[in-house]
Amino acid sequence: MPEHIDPAMTAEAIADDIVGAIVSHRLPPGTKLREEALAAVYRVSRTKIRAALLMLSKDKVIRIVPDKGAFVAQPSAEEARDVFAVRRILESALAREFVARATAADYKRIDKHLAAEKKALGGNDAQLRTRLLSDFHILLAEVVGNGVLTEMLRELSMRSAVITMLYQSRRDAACSSDEHRAFIEAARAGDVERAVQLMVDHLGHVEGALHFEDDGSSARGKDLVTALLA
Repeated sequence: MPEHIDPAMTAEAIADDIVGAIVSHRLPPGTKLREEALAAVYRVSRTKIRAALLMLSKDKVIRIVPDKGAFVAQPSAEEARDVFAVRRILESALAREFVARATAADYKRIDKHLAAEKKALGGNDAQLRTRLLSDFHILLAEVVGNGVLTEMLRELSMRSAVITMLYQSRRDAACSSDEHRAFIEAARAGDVERAVQLMVDHLGHVEGALHFEDDGSSARGKDLVTALLA
């Protein structure tokens, strides 16, 4: 972060910067985000800080506890297991429908997305990388055309994205992208059973690669200003 911050910095830019600090592990799960300290760091009003925190809360990156304040999300291993268990059920069915419905135009769109994933993996924007890996699954649902399923997956993918953003390594993210490509190859070949198995295996690999060793204890006593200015 620059030494001198533009006083006109938008709430969106503040939210993006906080996310950057979270995904780079400068702000561990459970860190309290004090409004006064954030306002001092970004040289803006607390009203703008509240707007940024609300954005992050809607994306489930942070949680706002009444009368206590805002904290970096700290999803548990149990929550992750529940989320991925539901995803395996839904996305097994999704994989079958996708193979049956996907057109050449759909595959072209997904190939473009996979290229964006590959490019993001070569960069340092962990937020973009996480979003693209999550959006792959939403794209599949959009191809199938079931609005209810798409909305359910949006919610689950959002929760999964926060979990992976906090607990997945860059190497594991690269493996996820490779597995996306393998799924599309099987789907394009019309191999339904292989496509379904690849999807189930992929979600299992993502869940299995999460690292919950940091239970948030490192957040206690964390100097918020120092972390954001690092």
